[in-house]
Amino acid sequence: MIAMFFWSFVIGGIICVIGQLMFDVAKLTPAHTLSLMVVAGAILSGFGLYEPLIDFAGAGATIPITSFGNALVNGAMQESQEHGLVGVLTGMFEVTSSGISAAIVFGFIGALLFNPKG
Repeated sequence: MIAMFFWSFVIGGIICVIGQLMFDVAKLTPAHTLSLMVVAGAILSGFGLYEPLIDFAGAGATIPITSFGNALVNGAMQESQEHGLVGVLTGMFEVTSSGISAAIVFGFIGALLFNPKG
């Protein structure tokens, strides 16, 4: 169990270090970094490499933003088997809709409760 926590921390940390290097070294904006990380997760998932990473690292691979790209591809692939091309479009939203909805609702609540600085 300790090994699982260790590898989860290491893999999650590596993903975060890659994102930080994109900010600091490549001088990318947060939007560019976010987009590239989601696309990287989608590409890894498309080649079948992200699921083994999740099995190995657990939350270290499911918490970072790269897992959102993985979820998009998984949803699209699952629904495409049942509904064809229409399933590709609807599957992405079906699988990720709860996470997107939660982000919108909690972001709105946070904006109501706290005053921005600046």
